[in-house]
Amino acid sequence: MIETFRNIFKIEDLRKRILFTVFVLAVERIGTHIVTPGIDTAVLAERMKDISGTLLGLYDIFAGGAFSKAAVFGLGIMPYISASIIFQLLGAVVPSIQRLQQSGEEGRKKITQYTRYATLAISAMQAFGVAIWLESQQVVLNPGIGFKLLTMLSMASGTMLIMWLGEQITERGIGNGISLIIMVGIIARFPSAISVEWVEFQSDNRTLLTELILIALAFVIVAFIVALTQAQRKIPVQYAKRVVGRKVYGGVNTHFPLRVNTAGVMPIIFAQAIMFIPSTLISVFPESTVMLWLANILSFDHWFYWLVYGLLIVFFTYFYTAIILNPTEVADNLKKQGGFIPGVRPGKKTAEYLDRILTRVTLPGSIALAVVAIIPYVLVKVFNISFAYASFFGGTGLLIIVGVALDFIQQVESHLHMRYYEGFSKSGRIRGRRR
Repeated sequence: MIETFRNIFKIEDLRKRILFTVFVLAVERIGTHIVTPGIDTAVLAERMKDISGTLLGLYDIFAGGAFSKAAVFGLGIMPYISASIIFQLLGAVVPSIQRLQQSGEEGRKKITQYTRYATLAISAMQAFGVAIWLESQQVVLNPGIGFKLLTMLSMASGTMLIMWLGEQITERGIGNGISLIIMVGIIARFPSAISVEWVEFQSDNRTLLTELILIALAFVIVAFIVALTQAQRKIPVQYAKRVVGRKVYGGVNTHFPLRVNTAGVMPIIFAQAIMFIPSTLISVFPESTVMLWLANILSFDHWFYWLVYGLLIVFFTYFYTAIILNPTEVADNLKKQGGFIPGVRPGKKTAEYLDRILTRVTLPGSIALAVVAIIPYVLVKVFNISFAYASFFGGTGLLIIVGVALDFIQQVESHLHMRYYEGFSKSGRIRGRRR
């Protein structure tokens, strides 16, 4: 392992890429501590203690803690993610967007350009809403239209800068820039969670045995998530031979991989957004009897919350998988390229076969994803630990960290193998996630 790290810095191109990535990520983290002008930071810190367990708390996780500080990077990269998801969904229903998605590099560049424009519009609207919310919390020194416009300018510019930094990492650094920014923002919360747990341990509220059990459980959960991220069903595919002049093309036996977790972390994000809506409404209507009843059965430590949350994850896993992987389109592409699945007719029969296999493969993947998402809530109830600490034992944060880390390692390994250096895995290259 030590020799592998030495080899990384022996390769000049790889060394420059890693140092550039670290520098850009450091710049991004500095931006999360620059507060938007016109805000009383002392009052803001008190108000932000109440946002955990709401939609704003979920947003703060992806913003790397910048939202709770009302920083210029307070919106994080989420407006860009939202714009990307919108265009991905539009591609399934709008023919013009679908044609752009299928028109190769030129279409991809146009969609990227449209996504940037949409990111600017979404971030400006969200920043305006944040300005109104901050004024309602009485943390603004001079409220009014001037503060609203300044907040829109600051936060929208911050989001566009983060988007540009992410693109620079992807182009000149190593790994996917947007994913790395999200991952670093999540990891940045880990030291504070550890310090809180250390205080609990020193206060004899937690035993040494409990801490050892939690550490062992962390290793097991990470190993499980790695297996879930990499697991796939390989569909054998053969390509017919074609003779063009004196050359023979095709005749290759390969496979088409169907991932167990094709949807990635998106089902958990969608499910969390829906599950946080009741708690947000409860804060708006605290005297309502119905809302108090909802608060009871939809609290994090209630089994009914876990059940509904898990079912939503299973539903959104199938929903998002159906959007990003179309069996009919895959079957058509195979047919055009002269490929076929042994024992299955090309065309409609192939699409039906792929759809049947995908439905069966997605079921255990969706259930496993639901289990991973529910684990932090179970740990909070069983071991009485803080949710900030428990969130690193599963859920959205850990899935993103593991997925991005695998992708980063895979790209580093590809550079090492290109120059005949030994990588992290002696048995072969690590297969990272596919975006």
